[in-house]
Amino acid sequence: MSMKPLKRRSSLLAAAMLMTLPLAALPALAENYPARAIRVIVPFAPGGVVDVTARLLTMKMTERLGWNFVIENKPGGNGFIAVTQAARSVPDGYTLLAAHTGEFAVNPALFPNVPYDLDRDFAPITMISDTPMLLVAGVKEPYNNLSELIAAAKKDPGKLAFSSPGNGSVNHLAGEWFSAESGAKLLHVPYRGGSPAVGAVASGEVPLGVVAVPAVMPHVQSGRVKVLGLTTARRAAYNPAWATASEAGVKIDASNWVGLFAPKGVPADVLAKLQVEVAKTLEHPDVKKRFAEAGAEVGGMSSAAFAQRIRKDAARFKEVVKNANIRAE
Repeated sequence: MSMKPLKRRSSLLAAAMLMTLPLAALPALAENYPARAIRVIVPFAPGGVVDVTARLLTMKMTERLGWNFVIENKPGGNGFIAVTQAARSVPDGYTLLAAHTGEFAVNPALFPNVPYDLDRDFAPITMISDTPMLLVAGVKEPYNNLSELIAAAKKDPGKLAFSSPGNGSVNHLAGEWFSAESGAKLLHVPYRGGSPAVGAVASGEVPLGVVAVPAVMPHVQSGRVKVLGLTTARRAAYNPAWATASEAGVKIDASNWVGLFAPKGVPADVLAKLQVEVAKTLEHPDVKKRFAEAGAEVGGMSSAAFAQRIRKDAARFKEVVKNANIRAE
């Protein structure tokens, strides 16, 4: 009998056996990842919270690991342009998206035809940072905490106004959520950005504001604005003295997170490597310090936990938008 057919059958058998091996037994795709620079798309202009967060993270990852990153800013279109481009990118791990609460939890609640879908188009990698928002008042206003604010607002329903960085912003939704849950019936006044919204409170143009920590702290330190409380369910490490809305009996939990995403289809081991290395980087003392200075806490949660958080936020904000009859502009 010829040996050639036997050798051929042996080769086929070996190939078949190789195909049945667990994936862990094969060379991991992430072993040589990354072999080139990783592009991180940001849906905002340079200098914004998502841009600054992405640059701090990637800079520290370069220091730790020697990985190279390129930040690509694509502002406009309520984030649709950047997020859609990221969703359509080749799923090889070399194009990622840094985005925040607005793109994945607020936009689906506001717009009837969002051109992307979290579950269909993306793999959440991890949350990078989470920043609570503050309900603040002008220093001359007669209330000094959330309970006193609620009592004052109930005496004149719809008279007390709060500022936000714009209609449909996460700040706006947080304010409407607080208004509905507390029965305070506050009036929303939108501004074009966080600084004007805080400035309006400091000048007395509006009595209240729902604002980010970095934007308001200079006014708090100058004595023109006072903090009434947080829009979150737990106290902030930045200032543990700030009371939460929950402590005033208002069951809301609204914050502004920044996360890292990959287009759907990136190999699982590459995603796992990214999640692990991002989480390790976020534990660096300098990173924690830089985030803390902006009132943020570091993330680093598992991909599954992050996805669950996004879906929970999206469901909450959808209900807020519906109940407050908020329309996208």
